[in-house]
Amino acid sequence: MRIKKRYAFAVFGVVILIFGLLNLGVYLIMTQRLGNNYSGTDQIKMIDVKRYLPFEKEADLAKVNSSLKLKDKLPVLDGAAALVPVYASIVNAVYPEGSVTYEGGSFSDDNYYGENFAGDSKMQYKNTVRGYKAVVDGDTDIFFAAAPSDEQKQYAKDKGVELVYQPVGQEAFVFFVNEKNPVDNLTVEQVRDIYGGDVQNWADVGGANRVINPVTRLKGSGSQTVMDKFMGERKIAPKSPLAFTGASIGFSFRYYLNDMVGNQAVKMISLNGVYPNTENIKNGSYPLVYQFYAVYRKDNQNENVKKLIDWTLSSEGQDLIEQCGYAGIK
Repeated sequence: MRIKKRYAFAVFGVVILIFGLLNLGVYLIMTQRLGNNYSGTDQIKMIDVKRYLPFEKEADLAKVNSSLKLKDKLPVLDGAAALVPVYASIVNAVYPEGSVTYEGGSFSDDNYYGENFAGDSKMQYKNTVRGYKAVVDGDTDIFFAAAPSDEQKQYAKDKGVELVYQPVGQEAFVFFVNEKNPVDNLTVEQVRDIYGGDVQNWADVGGANRVINPVTRLKGSGSQTVMDKFMGERKIAPKSPLAFTGASIGFSFRYYLNDMVGNQAVKMISLNGVYPNTENIKNGSYPLVYQFYAVYRKDNQNENVKKLIDWTLSSEGQDLIEQCGYAGIK
């Protein structure tokens, strides 16, 4: 009988030990790592297109006295999310009222992907993933965006369409972290090492002992295409299985992150010791400055396409782009 009792106590002790080890493992792997982990960096909000509707009194648009006023043969304009203020401001400055129309007669608050713009509206919003296809297919006349992905270029080639890429402005490509993350600066090579999988802990780049969670974007989006180009021949590595327990780093375009979505929980970091403000974009000291383009089909027969792009490159058009928060191309 005594032997059975001893055996029972031994089994009970082993069970308690196992549960204790499990709880310790959960604490070390999850709880401790999640404590003050600066998460939420990847929670980029959708833009509020309603802020940028042409001909609306409260619209947050650039205002210039345009010498160009188009009345007919109006090119259909579309663009990336980050460039909605630019092409919406162009419509507002150059097009007649009534040229932007909505299904149901008014703009829908659920219009995150442009579904509410009517088919005859001269402003559309398909974003980069669908927008390049719309140019190639002839549904959009001028598309404002960063450079296309290889797949988007191939789609145009497969359709036998030659696209013209006219630079009209420039913008900083930025990396951002949670505002509580103590890291304020990284070198370009450190960022490549993080996304390439060689650096997986913030302690290795001057931060806290936290796993790094490198966040990526949707394939074909403007920011992801630029990120792939930034990495060069290096591939973005698969995430560590523990990445979700760590502190995130993400990427975007400066104006989109800082002014359009206005996420106060994150901060942009300096690269090579240079912060991505407008002055450092213009003077060329910030290392990642990219042009954005007005893209159109070379065989587009609408004479106003070229007129509108020429105006965008004029002093009036460049003033409009800089009022929107970007750096001009000239």
